[in-house]
Amino acid sequence: MVIDPSHTYISLVSDGNTQKLPGGEAFWSLPESELAAHGENWMLLEFECASDWETWEMHPHGDEFIYLLSGDVTLQLDDGNAVTSVPVRGRGAVIVPRGVWHTAKVHAPSRMLFATLGKETRHRPVA
Repeated sequence: MVIDPSHTYISLVSDGNTQKLPGGEAFWSLPESELAAHGENWMLLEFECASDWETWEMHPHGDEFIYLLSGDVTLQLDDGNAVTSVPVRGRGAVIVPRGVWHTAKVHAPSRMLFATLGKETRHRPVA
């Protein structure tokens, strides 16, 4: 069965199985308790990003793998000492270390695939 990760998110369950979840707004509108439960597992998600991210995010329990499938973005990584800009154009991947705040400046509509452990993910507004 072919899966479109922009419509179906995948949870990599600790017992080695996968769980298919409705993606997009259907996922993000789940009750907070369900989102927290899914955050215990590694998630594979795909988004189309047409504009700059409105928030910084940080994952305290695991690195995040961000794979640009198409487009043009600059990831900004804030490790608490300095903000590093990482341009990615066309295709390419960046590993954001656990505990590092990150956001994206989107220069052209972009498709991105994420592999992340969402447990206790934090957000803060972009200034």
